[in-house]
Amino acid sequence: MKATPFVIALLALIVAVLSAVPWMVSDYGLALMINLMSYIVLTIAWALFSGTTRLVSLSTAAFYGIGMYSVAMLVKVMPLYAIFGVAMVLAAAIALLVGLLTLRISGMFFVIFGFGLSEMIRQLMIWWEINQTHTMGRYVRVNFDTTMIYEHLLGLAVLVFLTGWLLRRSRLGIALLVIGEDETVARQVGINVARAKVTIFMISSVFMALVGAVMAPRFGFINPNFAFSPLLSFQVVIMAFLGGLQRLWGPLLGIIPLVFLSEWLQVEFPFWFSIMLGLVFMGIVYFVPRGATGLVEDGWVALRRPMSLNLSFPRGLTGPIEDRWFKLFPKRPADGG
Repeated sequence: MKATPFVIALLALIVAVLSAVPWMVSDYGLALMINLMSYIVLTIAWALFSGTTRLVSLSTAAFYGIGMYSVAMLVKVMPLYAIFGVAMVLAAAIALLVGLLTLRISGMFFVIFGFGLSEMIRQLMIWWEINQTHTMGRYVRVNFDTTMIYEHLLGLAVLVFLTGWLLRRSRLGIALLVIGEDETVARQVGINVARAKVTIFMISSVFMALVGAVMAPRFGFINPNFAFSPLLSFQVVIMAFLGGLQRLWGPLLGIIPLVFLSEWLQVEFPFWFSIMLGLVFMGIVYFVPRGATGLVEDGWVALRRPMSLNLSFPRGLTGPIEDRWFKLFPKRPADGG
């Protein structure tokens, strides 16, 4: 679908309104918007890779932590923007190495590897801090306030959306869609599967590292357990699946409600947060397998159909409900004559 002048103008208006947020909300509201914007960039970056290749990656925390720890370790010896460049190069280099070694595997094995990568880097950083610096964390003191953090994250959000929009209209994007459907077919039509996967994995990882680098000054004190928290990887996956991967904007439908839900759960039920998040994910997989985007598309299709007493929706939220209804009240054959 081509971007019409109306759509472009609407998007520009949205960005302009979001740019004014720091002057429109309280300190708490700005902190919440920073959290929201960081998850938008992370989840869309995750979807650039996983949404096209159909490989579920749990390595978000690894690259986010690389960006955050780059700032923590270099902030005293380098300008902040130079450190952002270092974080990008490090993330791209590690993604290239990891991609070349592992992107030939798929399915459950790739999921396990992604989780293992984050844990391996976390344990290596813990070992380094304890044995080399004899500490378990670093202070980040830099003139980079919450307004600047928000503005940089908003810029990254615009950039990641633009990257996704251009990607879906490029030869690489088409190649990735074919790979996601069937790698064997992709190879048969001449697509370099390994190169396409590694390229998009590197692009996705650079955005994740930049989010970590931009967020580092917000917390002031950083340690490996915080920077490389595995919970981050799972939250990004849950948000993406709740929103749906059929459209570039789809994850937004999962990010926005889950950020507010997570905020509420952490305040009201801090000790039960992880369990409740797991229950939310189970509910998404069972009741909304195509995400909120699928529900929106199903509803739009239903509205465009002629009114009928026999509305039939594709399987989504209604699928399991219909199964149980017809199990309790099976259809009877009509009396015929």
